[in-house]
Amino acid sequence: MKIEGVFPAALTPRAEGSTAVDFAASLDLLDFLEAHRVDGIALFGSTGEFPHFSIDDRTRLVGMAAKRVRVPLLVNASHSTLEGAVQIGQEAAGAGAAAVLIMPPYYFRYGQEEIRAFCLQFAEQVDIPVYLYNIPFLTTELELQTSLDLLATGAFAGIKDSGGKWEHFEALQALAVSRGFSVLTGAEVLYSRMRRAGIAGTISGVATVLPELLVAIDRRVRAGQDTVQLDAYLADFAHRVLSFPFPIGVKEAAAVRGIKSGPNASPLGPDQTRHLEAFRAWFRECLPQILQASEEHDSKLNPAVAGLSD
Repeated sequence: MKIEGVFPAALTPRAEGSTAVDFAASLDLLDFLEAHRVDGIALFGSTGEFPHFSIDDRTRLVGMAAKRVRVPLLVNASHSTLEGAVQIGQEAAGAGAAAVLIMPPYYFRYGQEEIRAFCLQFAEQVDIPVYLYNIPFLTTELELQTSLDLLATGAFAGIKDSGGKWEHFEALQALAVSRGFSVLTGAEVLYSRMRRAGIAGTISGVATVLPELLVAIDRRVRAGQDTVQLDAYLADFAHRVLSFPFPIGVKEAAAVRGIKSGPNASPLGPDQTRHLEAFRAWFRECLPQILQASEEHDSKLNPAVAGLSD
């Protein structure tokens, strides 16, 4: 299955008073995303708060999702141990996922030599396309040269880079053109520019609550049309949600849209609670404008382009 276009980094609804996945709410979210013509769905990424959930819950939801949706599934197999990551990767492959993501083992800091060994051994043991996952905002960075070295081995199908550095994107994309792998971004505010420059797609936390916006941007870029207004809405939303501990802002926006995501991992203090109430009011007021702009831009596209994900 082709990994290209808009892949929402899905939230993982959590059961109240528990560390377990809310499977019913998770399937509802998958239905919501697929109904909005996304190109695929990414499970248990950073927006999906994967460290909170057991391997059993993660692999169970992947199996259920593979039976539920028709779009490609990209599964984050990352774990604090190589054995845990391999188990999740193998289960995802067996369930029918299109590919898996692997980041450096999280929490403890590792050197780049150890990260190379971890990623290569993971790729050797998992019979499914593997994408590297760089998100220095939350864990040990996959340094640019490490990423280039790993991708040059041919063991990886591509990389999701969330570092947001344009010069890193240029280096990765230059190698991708010559070696045939795919570059995906998690830096949504740069997506339209990167897509025009040849990037394969985005794995987007924003798209889990605003799939219409990201899909409209993607389709307009592919049609050679401008995205200035849509990019402005995207940048404003991303700026606001990043003012909270991640991904609380995204979860609050999901609640405004009637999407269940369960409790936050940690409570907010009084100041941030008031800030969250203001964000909720802003999003309620702004949401109709964002949706209308997305629909208007989408309706102006050439029908052949607008229906590319149908």
